[in-house]
Amino acid sequence: MTERIQKVNQLVQKETAKFLLREVDFPKGVLVTVSRADCSPNLIQAKIYLSVLPSEKQKEIFKILKKKVFSIQKKLNKLLKMRPVPKIIFVQEKRSEKAAKVEEILEKIKKEEG
Repeated sequence: MTERIQKVNQLVQKETAKFLLREVDFPKGVLVTVSRADCSPNLIQAKIYLSVLPSEKQKEIFKILKKKVFSIQKKLNKLLKMRPVPKIIFVQEKRSEKAAKVEEILEKIKKEEG
């Protein structure tokens, strides 16, 4: 991955997270985190990985974001002084779920051994 793509990933992640915090009304008690952004090498698209807690609310959150994707894209287009501006796609973060499962298994093992 080139240095430019890494910088674009960081910038897209940061600006998307700011926008979601300020502009999107999520249901009470739901935590939405932008865990990472992954731009394609040609910068045509950017996958924005989101972690949603509680996980039962994921469908609802992604439905809200699907409605807001145009305004988020528009805001990014204004903020990022580059061409092309990647088209954003929201994706469910699987890494954090896997990490939570591993953590859970380790806790069970500790309890069984102790």
